[in-house]
Amino acid sequence: MIPRLKADLRISDLIALLPSRDNQAERERFEHAFALLAEQKHAISFAHGRIGQIAILKALGESGGEVICPSYTCIVVVHAIVKAGMKPVFIDSNQLDFNMDWDLVREATNSGTKAIIATSIFGHPVNSDAFNAYRKHFPEIPILQDCAHSFFANNTHKDGIAAFYGLNVSKIITSIFGGMVTTDDSKFAAKIRKVRSDMLQDGGILHEIKRSLYLIAVIISFTRPIYRIVNFLELNNIINRFVKYYDPSIIDLPDDAFLYMGGVESRIGVIQCARYHKIVEHRRCIARIYHNNLTGISDFVMPPKHSGMTVSHFVVRTKHADLIKTACLQEGIQLGELLDYDCSEIPVYKNAKYLGKKKSKEFPKLVINLPVHSGIDNEDACRICSTIKSIASQLKK
Repeated sequence: MIPRLKADLRISDLIALLPSRDNQAERERFEHAFALLAEQKHAISFAHGRIGQIAILKALGESGGEVICPSYTCIVVVHAIVKAGMKPVFIDSNQLDFNMDWDLVREATNSGTKAIIATSIFGHPVNSDAFNAYRKHFPEIPILQDCAHSFFANNTHKDGIAAFYGLNVSKIITSIFGGMVTTDDSKFAAKIRKVRSDMLQDGGILHEIKRSLYLIAVIISFTRPIYRIVNFLELNNIINRFVKYYDPSIIDLPDDAFLYMGGVESRIGVIQCARYHKIVEHRRCIARIYHNNLTGISDFVMPPKHSGMTVSHFVVRTKHADLIKTACLQEGIQLGELLDYDCSEIPVYKNAKYLGKKKSKEFPKLVINLPVHSGIDNEDACRICSTIKSIASQLKK
């Protein structure tokens, strides 16, 4: 079976399991490698990307107030706003690239606005013209770049006071779990590190053992023969504890949210940083195959092309999304929908402020994510295209 996602983790990476006596030194080594990759002065590690986001918001020195963010985004971003003591303000998306509408961001900005979270969703960089126009009118509003999908696409990570990244196994590069914050502002970096030292504690040997076992399990689980079993367990809700990352009725954080990144994670992170450019180029290559073969098929709305996009996900919109996903699964191809919700529709946020016409509310039922990970090659991509085209032709009849 071809899985919908797969981290670029290899058997040789198990060398990261070798113990170290100094986890702090390992973290600093990973932070240095990540800062070089981002071409920024500072990189600061966390157990999860959302905790890095909380640290940035707390480092701003403000309590209360509003943080403007996309409505079509990962729910953990919104939870982090609340956990930082602020209120989310949801912004509708544009129809081109899923990113939030900056005209609405401008409309939402007021004296209570403490920050903006600019998300380059699915690796599509934030529109630079709209972004710069906003900054010209509101230079005093801090902007955080959510780069969990985009990483370094078009250098958007540098357009703001800081950027934060998720590093779990579904991301472009991974440290198993983990997150990172980058900034060029040395004074602000010092504030973030101070917040981190106040919030976090060392996880100890038990934390290291858990991360080590998780790494082994991930490498085994995503081999194609084993993944058939994993997919079966997922479809039958047997492994919800591991694959369901949010409960729509509560605002919560992971149990290990306030632990420092461990040594095993840091060593994996260094390995991944060395592979980053090859990983992204592979994703771009697979994306070109999809664009060349699926453009003009059925009612497909293909993702836009950007020279600098990282292709964290290749997201197609079609009114036949569910039928195509089901039919592909029968052919041993797992397609996905990363965001199967709009945050403004989640029960715990039903009373949050919202601007727009609910365009993003339609996205979850229309999107399919085609695999672009390093576990598939050109032949796999062509097979996926031919399978989808065959299904689409049947739907026309």
